[in-house]
Amino acid sequence: MGDFTHRFCDVPGSTSLVEHEVHLTSDVPVRSKPYPIPFQARESLKTDIDNMLKMGVIRESSSPYSSPVVVVKKKDGTNRVCIDFRKVNKITVFDPEPMPTSTDLFRQLTGRKIFSKIDLSKGYWQIPVREEDIPKTAFATPDGTYECLRMPFGVVNSGATLKRGMRKMLKGMKNVVYYWDDLLVHTETFAEHLETLRELFSRLTKANLTVRPSKCILGTDNVDFIGHSLKEGQKGLLLENVTKILNAPRPETKKQVRSFLGLGGYYREFIPNFSAITAPLSDMTRKGCPNRILWGPAQEKAYQTVRDLMSRDPVLRLPDTAKEFILRTDASDEGIGAMLMQEHGGKPFPVSYASKKLSGAEKKYSTMEKECLAIVWGIKKFELYLQGVKFVLQTDHKPLTYLNSAKFVNNRIMRWVMYLQNFDMRVESIKGSDNVGADFLSRVCE
Repeated sequence: MGDFTHRFCDVPGSTSLVEHEVHLTSDVPVRSKPYPIPFQARESLKTDIDNMLKMGVIRESSSPYSSPVVVVKKKDGTNRVCIDFRKVNKITVFDPEPMPTSTDLFRQLTGRKIFSKIDLSKGYWQIPVREEDIPKTAFATPDGTYECLRMPFGVVNSGATLKRGMRKMLKGMKNVVYYWDDLLVHTETFAEHLETLRELFSRLTKANLTVRPSKCILGTDNVDFIGHSLKEGQKGLLLENVTKILNAPRPETKKQVRSFLGLGGYYREFIPNFSAITAPLSDMTRKGCPNRILWGPAQEKAYQTVRDLMSRDPVLRLPDTAKEFILRTDASDEGIGAMLMQEHGGKPFPVSYASKKLSGAEKKYSTMEKECLAIVWGIKKFELYLQGVKFVLQTDHKPLTYLNSAKFVNNRIMRWVMYLQNFDMRVESIKGSDNVGADFLSRVCE
């Protein structure tokens, strides 16, 4: 790796992989009145502008376009310069570029034992703006007007351009996944890891991209990625985020509750029946409810339950496509639950949990219909894993073991049975006492 030490640099490179293009629906230049900048923030603004000029990120401008600048204070007390491109974004043609989902990414990490995480140095600033589009990025400060030579934060489609560049650089390369400007190398052996790192840094060099030394982790058996902790084939909660939830003061307003539910909801696959548990809180954020939460026993129980479940450091197994999947489902009068599992060492381990409360109409279904609904909903929930493979469906409702042969009179169940014909599953009947996971998911709604 000594040949690539020059790639470790806090100064952004300038790639030739892609250029950021700005296609507008109107030729009329957009000019916005500059925002007033507090006097105490102007010195840091000037320093940031000078640094960007030295790095070749911006240049002075006489463009007819102009977006305002705002200075935002960061958590460490320093200031961050942000450009408000909202008016330009409104007339920009949207550029869709698919982003790998976390489900797709984690599926590729099964069986990997060695990881390296590579973080680009100011990834956006390493992508040049197409020459004819540079004037559209102009922004005004108290000391003058400037325009962006490199792709700025805040412009619509910047994420799409970055993703396109990453996809182009990594085309045909194995054992590397990306999420925004984070790259993760994942292999089973150390020799394979070194070979992959050399190939990756060779491509980074060719693309003239630099990586941030302080954010890179090389050759480790555990790593934090996309808000999760990965180690030994398991996926856990990121300690930093759990600490935030446990240390945060009890939410008192709608906004605070939404923030709490947003962070907690990111880990809902770890928490059996998250939606039902948090219903007393989410109900308080509905339109028409007072802004200040009316905190009662139900809200306190929901709040403490989420905190308690997260503090137990729950883990899930990464899905292994070489192993058979097991889907357990169950239904109660109030909810349905599903649990996706795989066997390791002869014992079933959870891959993911899912559950939902029944609607008013669904609560009127017969017991048979609710059990079938749980199966159909569970398969749809985990369809990415179950489509095109053989899997085991386990249920504690014996009549459902005849799904592939029984003649149901109910039209709704017949439609569900037709849907299930698209899947290659083996139905197994298990005792209710053995189906505690999915059963709990369905009944905790009550």
